[in-house]
Parts: sequence; C-alpha cells; structure tokens
Amino acid sequence: MNTKKISSMLTQNAIYIVLIVLVIGIAISDPRFLSIDILRDILLQNSTRAIIALGMAFILITGGTDLSAGRVVGLTAVLSASMLQITDYPRRFFPDMPDLPLWAPIVIGILAGLVVGLLNGWIVSKLSVPPFIATLGTMVIVYGANSIYFDMKPNESQPIAGLRPDFTKLGTGFIGSGGSYSIPYIVIIAIIVALIVWVVFNKTRLGKNMYAIGGNIQAATVSGINVRRNLLKIYAFAGALYGLGGVLEAARTGGATNNYGNMYELDAIAACVVGGVSTAGGIGTVPGVLVGVLIFGVINYGLTFIGVSPYWQLIIKGLIIVAAVAFDIRKYLARK
Repeated sequence: MNTKKISSMLTQNAIYIVLIVLVIGIAISDPRFLSIDILRDILLQNSTRAIIALGMAFILITGGTDLSAGRVVGLTAVLSASMLQITDYPRRFFPDMPDLPLWAPIVIGILAGLVVGLLNGWIVSKLSVPPFIATLGTMVIVYGANSIYFDMKPNESQPIAGLRPDFTKLGTGFIGSGGSYSIPYIVIIAIIVALIVWVVFNKTRLGKNMYAIGGNIQAATVSGINVRRNLLKIYAFAGALYGLGGVLEAARTGGATNNYGNMYELDAIAACVVGGVSTAGGIGTVPGVLVGVLIFGVINYGLTFIGVSPYWQLIIKGLIIVAAVAFDIRKYLARK
C-alpha cells in the first residue's frame, strides 16, 4: 500500500482513530476503564447528548447553526417534569393536577421543542435572518419564557423534584437483571432515534434536499428545491429532537430547573464538528456524530476516572475542537 493510500485511509478514518487512541491511552493508565460497567455508564450519560447532537447535525448540514438548542432542552425538561411529579410530593408544581398518562407530558415536551424549531425555521427562511442571529434571539426568548414558567406559584423557582418512578425509569432503568450486561432504556431510545435520523439523512427526499441546500443553496434553488419549506421541516425536526433530549434529561437526573441544558448547544456543535459534520455545510453522517459524542464522553468520564484535572480536560477538548475544524477547512479548501 503506497503512502497516498495510507494517507487517504487515515484521513477518512481519523475520527475513529482518535477514539481508539483515547480509549487505549486511558486504559493503559487504568485497565479498569475497559470494563462493561464503565462502557454502560458512558453510554447512559451521553445518550441525551447524542440525541441533541443529531438534532444539531440537521442544522449544521444545511450550513446553519442553532444556539437555542440548550435552552430548548431546559424548557422541555421543566415542562415534562412539572407534570410528572408524584401526587404526595410537598412542593408539587401543579398541586391539584391528577396523574396524567406518561406519554402526554412527553409528547407536550417534544411538541414544545418542535414549535421552537418551527419558529427558528420561519425566522431563517421567511425573514432571511442569519441562523446565528435568529437562534441567538430565540435562545434568549426561550430562556425567558421558561424562567417565567419556572417561577410560577407555588413553585417560585424551586428545583422540580419528586418525579414519578415510571418517568425516571426511562432515564435510569435497564432491560435485564440490572447486572453488567443490562441495557439502559435511554440507550435503546438513543439507538432508535439514531436509526430514524439515519433513514431521514440517507433515504428520504428531505435528507437529500438538506445536503443539497448545505452544499450550494443557490444551486438547490435553481434545481427546483423549495428551500423555505425544507428549512422549516429541518428546523422543526431538530427542535423535536432537542425536546426529546430535554424530556429524557429530566428522567435521567430525576428533576429539572430552568438552567438545564445550559451550553448543551456548544457541546452538540463540538461533537458534530469532531464527528465530521462540515462547518461549511453539505457534509455529515450519523455514525460520525455518534462517534463525536463518544469522544467527548470518553474525555469527560475517562480523564476524570484517572484523576486528570477538569481544567486540563477543557484544554484537551478545546484542542480537539480546533484541530477538527482546521482539518475540516483543509478538506474544504482541497475540494475547492
């Protein structure tokens, strides 16, 4: 195999090589890191982040960005948690509300995220506001609206707790006996979401149009693609995924506050970029996004596991993000 082929292979699989090197490096320091229990914990802690990152990938592939994602996560976490407290909890958000079917608050949370996504899509496509500015505005609006809701009497900005066991089971329960080989429900949900997103990306007209818009919006318009309609659908889909991520985050942690999801959008963008989603638009895959999430999951969990300072972890994460973007820009310039 010649040097050019080796270089091409390394370039195409760089993200997977980085993940393998990280795992090997941490395992050399502490072999216990390779246990099934550790892998399960990493997957459990990062399942909601994977769902949020998959939503972000929709936007980045179109050549946009979404700064409202984290605040949508907080909104939907608070909405769902406020309606799913046990009836005898002393500081119940809605003291007189009867027990609702489990699915109802979950659907409400997802729909709330979808509505915010539609708003983002409308501002971007109809008003021609750049995605960065449009979603910056909705980020502030959503946080304000969520804080008003969170401050309602009798709650008055107290952390929402005392969630129903059937709800928290979605975030902390397992299929199996609870041993090392039990699979968390939340991981299964994330896998199902990833499969659905893969189908949308690769097997639907919306997915093909999404890549076309991100690759060259003028060419997409000339070819007959209704860019405005497709952007509305794409932002709505992304918002629904943020909504689901927020609901599951409340279930996983057993509570919610209006500050849930803070900065999650930056983690999602970083995972997407590291996972090969081009900052220029038009390029990105579901496996790449998932590996990007896993890389940061391994960094956060693994380096803490071997006692590396959180400050060094931030430096390492920042270097990986910068390297990934620089690598992406080089590939983009090479294509040009």
